[in-house]
Amino acid sequence: MRHLLLAIAALSIWGCAQIPPAEVSPPSRQAVVLDIDGTLTPRDIDVFEPRPGAADALNALSKKGYKIVYLTTRIPLFQSSLPDWLRQNSFPSGSLHVAQNAEERDNAEKFKAQILAAYVEAGWSLAYAYGDSSTDFTAYAEAKIPKEHVFALKRRGSTACQAGIYQACLEGWAEHLTYIEREIPRAK
Repeated sequence: MRHLLLAIAALSIWGCAQIPPAEVSPPSRQAVVLDIDGTLTPRDIDVFEPRPGAADALNALSKKGYKIVYLTTRIPLFQSSLPDWLRQNSFPSGSLHVAQNAEERDNAEKFKAQILAAYVEAGWSLAYAYGDSSTDFTAYAEAKIPKEHVFALKRRGSTACQAGIYQACLEGWAEHLTYIEREIPRAK
């Protein structure tokens, strides 16, 4: 019994010790915004196939402290599987915004611009953006993401990226990973 009382006394003294708070920097308020279909997949219709290197590239951005914001106007039949698809294909966690009705799906640039405006209003800096369609690039321009921080991805089978305001037309994510690692700074 004496040993039990000593153990309880030792634990209570140890549990009351004051540990100085760690120096923790505030979390970043910078985000990377991207479309899913045609951007993380090779084409709009390839909803189950991830682009090679896409998860690695987004994980590199996430490790640099950027919040990942996924936007999509995917049809309802394939919406419910999106969180599992992202997880199963090793994409980093982030916020997923899915069009909820036909009006939002039919006007993708308006839907995406409204979501991005809400982020800006909440104090987020939209640091980088990726897309594959002109509606993506219009929404990014409306959100005032600098052209130098917007990247287009060429759809499988296409000879060029869709029209829009962006820095570069990428063949895929694998070629962009080196740029992310070397050129994109840690989030502030």
